[in-house]
Amino acid sequence: QVQVVESGGGLVQDGGSLRLSCVVSGSIFSIAAMGWYRQTPGNERELVARIARRDRTDYADSVKGRFTISRDNAKNTAYLQMNRLKPADPAVYFCLAERVATPDSFKDSWGQGTPVTVSS
Repeated sequence: QVQVVESGGGLVQDGGSLRLSCVVSGSIFSIAAMGWYRQTPGNERELVARIARRDRTDYADSVKGRFTISRDNAKNTAYLQMNRLKPADPAVYFCLAERVATPDSFKDSWGQGTPVTVSS
């Protein structure tokens, strides 16, 4: 069974930084891509950043130049370095592991989310 666990969220001041981590565990052969999404109450979950094979990355326009996604394939872990956090950034941040291949399955898996709060 695949588990996706995020960590690193918390309270930070306006302009501060946080680093989120996402660890995927289980009998994993491969993970096609990993992404960070965020969601605020009453709104849909939106893509923040995504990293695919060969470290190809995509970012939401609102975070370009401030957030950086990276991945350690050997540890099945993705990171999101968030700098210059703004009052518009608070949300629950979710990690998505795409097309996770195990002996029994081949599917996407979501984590439970980690909250990020920015104080002004």
